[in-house]
Amino acid sequence: MSKINIMALRHSVFYSPLLMTMAGGFLRDEGLESDYVVATPNNTVVENINNGNCHLAQSAVATSFAELECGDEVNIVHFAQINARDGFFIAAREPDPDFSWNKLCGKKVLVDHFFQPLAMLKYGLQQQGVDFASLDVIDAGDVAAIETAFRNGAADYVHLQGPAPQQLEHDGVGYVVAAVGDAIGPVAFSSLCASRQWLTTDMARAFMSAYQKSLDYVIAAPAEEIAALEYEANFFPGVDRDVLIQTVKTYQQLGCWETKPVISKQSYENLLDVFLMSGAISQRHDYDKAIVMPPLV
Repeated sequence: MSKINIMALRHSVFYSPLLMTMAGGFLRDEGLESDYVVATPNNTVVENINNGNCHLAQSAVATSFAELECGDEVNIVHFAQINARDGFFIAAREPDPDFSWNKLCGKKVLVDHFFQPLAMLKYGLQQQGVDFASLDVIDAGDVAAIETAFRNGAADYVHLQGPAPQQLEHDGVGYVVAAVGDAIGPVAFSSLCASRQWLTTDMARAFMSAYQKSLDYVIAAPAEEIAALEYEANFFPGVDRDVLIQTVKTYQQLGCWETKPVISKQSYENLLDVFLMSGAISQRHDYDKAIVMPPLV
């Protein structure tokens, strides 16, 4: 079998369409054996794709904005959609079936300050008529530090990606009260990226065949079945199996995964709206400067 090296900018149940290419055996069916690693600040997606250590990566279209803002030509391009909505949640100390976004005003909120989750939260709040500045925002650091801080009582609310908030709920520590994806609507959130050169290869076409099958599977299969495969693959050590089931089910219900892997122009335009509002970009960059069609299977 040929070995395909895959990297993830972040690791979450949110990226099940990619994870299931491995756990579901779809890559193996295409003659590919996978090596999967998660990026760190000292071992980045861009570095590994550029030096050939990584064939493709889970990323986000917005990662190209820094280069585009400088007027640079982008060689690492986004060729397939993973998620068509934001995958973060707001969890509270107590259940709140009547939660409204204005309840965050004046409250201590642990917020993920990574560039895209932060921009999305600000935009989602604006869409709900809430000023981000009205929150008592806490930056605790990385994902693990944010969760630990909430467990230690540092805030009234926390902003996290699944399965972390679902695990909090399972443990009786926090309760999911809102999905940022509902507040924003469809948007080009997370993607698969690679070099323009690799996308012309037979390996890229074989991967795309596996990915399409995996995408169809995670949309249609029972959450229990998907969670069992991810659990058996040991993708989420320390996370309860029932938590994985609930997280998968929630993402299916939110409509994060869509059958067509093409990153649509409308979802990209919505992404530009988000980043212009947050001040992270200064202009609307052309779609085809960072996005290409998936390899033909």
